[in-house]
Amino acid sequence: MNLGAIYHRTSDQYCYSLDTGSLVINIKTGYDIDHVYIIHGDPYDAGIMGGCERWSGKREEIYFKKNLKDHIWWTTTLFPEYKRCKYYFELHSGDECMYYFEDGFYTEEEMNQDGKALSYFIMPWMNPCDVFETPSWVNDTVWYQIFPERFCNGDHSIDPEGVLPWEYKEVGFKDFYGGDIRGIRDKIPYLKDLGITGIYLNPVFESKSNHKYNTKDYKKVDSHFGTNEDLRALVDEAHAAGIRVMLDAVFNHTGSDHPMWLDVLENGKESKYADWYMVNKWPIETGRDTRDGRFYSFAFAEHMPKLNTSNPEVVDYLLDIIKFWIETFDIDGLRFDVGNEVSHSFLRAVRYMTKRMKSDFYLLGEIWHDSITWLRGDEYDSVMNYPLSSAISDFWIYKDRDRSSFEYDINRCFTMYYSQVNDVLFNLMDSHDTNRLLDKVGGDIDVFYQQLAILFTMPGSPCIYYGTEVAMEGGFDPDCRRCMPWDDIDKGLKANELSTMKSIISMRKNTPACKSRNFHFPNDIEKDRVISYLKIDETGTIAVYLNCEDEAVTIPVKEGAEVLFARKWDKDGDALSGKLESKGVLIMKM
Repeated sequence: MNLGAIYHRTSDQYCYSLDTGSLVINIKTGYDIDHVYIIHGDPYDAGIMGGCERWSGKREEIYFKKNLKDHIWWTTTLFPEYKRCKYYFELHSGDECMYYFEDGFYTEEEMNQDGKALSYFIMPWMNPCDVFETPSWVNDTVWYQIFPERFCNGDHSIDPEGVLPWEYKEVGFKDFYGGDIRGIRDKIPYLKDLGITGIYLNPVFESKSNHKYNTKDYKKVDSHFGTNEDLRALVDEAHAAGIRVMLDAVFNHTGSDHPMWLDVLENGKESKYADWYMVNKWPIETGRDTRDGRFYSFAFAEHMPKLNTSNPEVVDYLLDIIKFWIETFDIDGLRFDVGNEVSHSFLRAVRYMTKRMKSDFYLLGEIWHDSITWLRGDEYDSVMNYPLSSAISDFWIYKDRDRSSFEYDINRCFTMYYSQVNDVLFNLMDSHDTNRLLDKVGGDIDVFYQQLAILFTMPGSPCIYYGTEVAMEGGFDPDCRRCMPWDDIDKGLKANELSTMKSIISMRKNTPACKSRNFHFPNDIEKDRVISYLKIDETGTIAVYLNCEDEAVTIPVKEGAEVLFARKWDKDGDALSGKLESKGVLIMKM
């Protein structure tokens, strides 16, 4: 038995309360393990600690598991009657049996050694206030990310100096095209018709750049976009259309023209804001990047000096801004830019305040890697699920990988966090920080829709970047920030793309199993690069097939199955099978 591959602890994603009555237990083992049992019960079943009676619990086999690249992830849910639990594991590998406790592994003889005090795993108490609650509405949301400067020009704001004519083409880093909030308001009927139920807005507050990530005034909508009244009207109109609104919170850094930073530049160490930033060398020199460490900034960008969110005064300042945004604009959530660099203490204060203002307020961190440190229930609700986008993309990037590698990568993404976090993960294939999805797949529209089909059948909530619905092109920044091609859309030149996207979104919204956290990989097609998985919930099961082989494959169809979405699928009448062409997609309700 490979003991080194076995791991469990009573914290993080290995042991946690799903709700006030359910306790999720996960254990990771190597592939040599055949069976796992959990022996569990109340810690006081045998009396109080120190009693002479030997404790024994209920023995149950753990059946549910997910395959990872080098491990098996076993999972079960217990329902402790008295809100506390003591447990250990019994592990079988062929004829070998070991028992796993908090302090290590024992044979049956060692476990029963006279005088041995066993170190059981303990969940001492499932306090209701310690249960990680995430906003239930997020799992039902289909997000649409808008880069305001390039979405739509409503011609009701002050255009930037040197504004360019609206045109769908490659753009420059410093170009302005006049997109504004009124333009977004004008397109709410379009978004509602598409099926969108959540808008994520890139920054809208005063800043001299087109991207607005170098903020000058956090309480004033940039005049190029409109006014505070325009933003409130946008939120109100979106809410009336059944659409939530999430703003971008740029609190890791300010712009170099922020009044506080200007005061630091002018007054140096004597500035009352000297400790609001992270200055290492006085006086502050300007005119070059910050690789010399004279002060910290976002990346090495001199025009984005880094705020000191370990300073209580800075925390209070930022909390006041968040409170102002919620009270003034009635927003539903915040996406925290560079969300892994602000302090944990600041984020705990944010959660404490916002959840008392709006109990279902959504807190999303921009973190591109394993984020369990921020997802223990006292900071973010969720993070941008870039690991999922990589897991999906990699299967097409590495042509020699088989379906097992896809299964491993997907399972990894959904064993990193608590189940309630998986329900609200912000799933995306592209954004303003990446090249567009169509560029990632080399312009192959069939692969484009294969990957979107996966995105919309995963746990969490899917987000499409503006223009994805019409298969918009674009490389890396700034090319991923082109102007929305409204002329082509209005002329009906994107009707097929829009129709396909509406079908995918409608399937997601009307099929509860698409949103479920329960999935299984049957691998029932004997081809290495045919992906198949089942999504399961109490309303039924859907089967997803993606043919990534070079030739057509035969897919069995159960009698009465309903096709929810398909591309390059050919089935003859009532036949119990059909042909899925290369690069095709088939999603059926069983």
